[in-house]
Formats: sequence, C-alpha cells, structure tokens
Amino acid sequence: MGTRSLSQLLGNTLYYRRFFPYYAFNILGGLDEEGKGAVYGYDAVGSFQRQPDGISANGSAMKLIMPLLDNIVGFKNRTDGDRRAYTAEEAVELVKEGFVTAGERDINCGDAVEIKVITKDGITTEIFALKRD
Repeated sequence: MGTRSLSQLLGNTLYYRRFFPYYAFNILGGLDEEGKGAVYGYDAVGSFQRQPDGISANGSAMKLIMPLLDNIVGFKNRTDGDRRAYTAEEAVELVKEGFVTAGERDINCGDAVEIKVITKDGITTEIFALKRD
C-alpha cells in the first residue's frame, strides 16, 4: 500500500472515531510514488495534510521543537544560507538534540524517543533515552 493511500486510511480511521476519538495526534512518513519523502500531519479527528516542507511535530513538546525545525531544516526567516539536504545520520542527530532540548523544558515529553529512519532499503529503528534521572 502506498503512503498516500495509507494517509487516507489513517484519516478515515480517525474520523470514524471522531465522537469518541483516540486523541492520537499522528505523523505518518513514507515515500511517495516518485520515491521522495512524504510527511503527513493529523489532528485527533482525522484531518490531515501533507507537510510541504516534509517537517512535522506533534505532542506536548511540539511548540518547542517546531521553531527549531523551521529554522534549521526549513530555513524560514533565515537569509544566512541555503536549504540543504541532510544525511540520515545528521537528521537523526538533529532529532536527538531537538528532543533533548525540549525534554529539558517540557515535563510531559517522556523518557525516550523512538526514531525510525525510512530509506529505499528499509526501516531502521533506534530508541534514544531522554531522561536518565
């Protein structure tokens, strides 16, 4: 099943439960028909949108992480350089730094983040501990 079809399926599933919602603010990532990255963001009742920059965050620390992603990855309101492609390793390190930073200010952030890297060769998973106290 393609990412676009899966995004619609998830939207329908959440919308079906809109009166007693799951209250899961999902993010769906995958590859589109052209082999490019596709990221979809959802609200609790199934409304969704493909993120034009391929950047999304949800959860209690979203308000702390999104400005970081907009600035460093999306180059919004920046004139000091050009937007560039990150390697998978650089992207994972950026995600880790973002969550470590957000976890310092948001007590609801959690104790770990599960990072999945999706490539044409498959999916790798890493669980990164945030709080060690």
